[in-house]
Amino acid sequence: MAQVVEEWYKQMPVITRSYLTAAVLTTVGCSLEIISPYNLYLNPRLVVKQYQIWRLITNFLYFRKMDLDFLFHMFFLARYCKLLEENSFRGRTADFFYMLLFGATVLTSIVLVGGMIPYVSESFAKIIFLSNSLTFMMVYVWSKRNPYIHMSFLGLFTFTAAYLPWVLLGFSVLVGASAWADLLGMVAGHVYYFLEDVYPRMTGRRPLKTPSFIKSLFADEPVVVARAAEVRFAAPAIDEMRR
Repeated sequence: MAQVVEEWYKQMPVITRSYLTAAVLTTVGCSLEIISPYNLYLNPRLVVKQYQIWRLITNFLYFRKMDLDFLFHMFFLARYCKLLEENSFRGRTADFFYMLLFGATVLTSIVLVGGMIPYVSESFAKIIFLSNSLTFMMVYVWSKRNPYIHMSFLGLFTFTAAYLPWVLLGFSVLVGASAWADLLGMVAGHVYYFLEDVYPRMTGRRPLKTPSFIKSLFADEPVVVARAAEVRFAAPAIDEMRR
């Protein structure tokens, strides 16, 4: 059993493996009281006035207490982060990292701006960890890029992947969990999907092109392309624009 888990872990792509490892170690460390969540949560005042910059990163690593909800999110992280990195972003590790960086920036900006808006500022002030939202963003992006895959929810009913975020959102509401984290993830995911997949098709311009300095951090493996005689479907134009 241990060997199977080890092989599964080693076969994960680098970004998925790194994020999953950091999330598990951080959450376990907090559960064992080795790390204090008070040193991890998002606090704009401490970031600006006391230069605690790490909070902009660590709030995406802590998934609260280790319970059933934690296991669900670890499953979503391991599955959909891996699927995105191995398929949509195959051979484009830098682009995948930039997607996560963009998503984290959007989520942080939403919380900061929302905290300054009357009547809703109190709700946004309660959002101090965005790990669940970033995970949900990956689920949303994957569902948008694989809308026709048939899925089953706990064996109760089947649906296509396009409705996966809404099914999970409904489940969160049914179990009494806050839907804010899921909704924020859907918003960030839709912003990324529109700017990366929809807008380039409409205008021929790609606003989310990965900066060269980020590309220099990753040595992407070459992708093996089938010979012309073996290709059955033409690649969509968006893929050519991502090269």
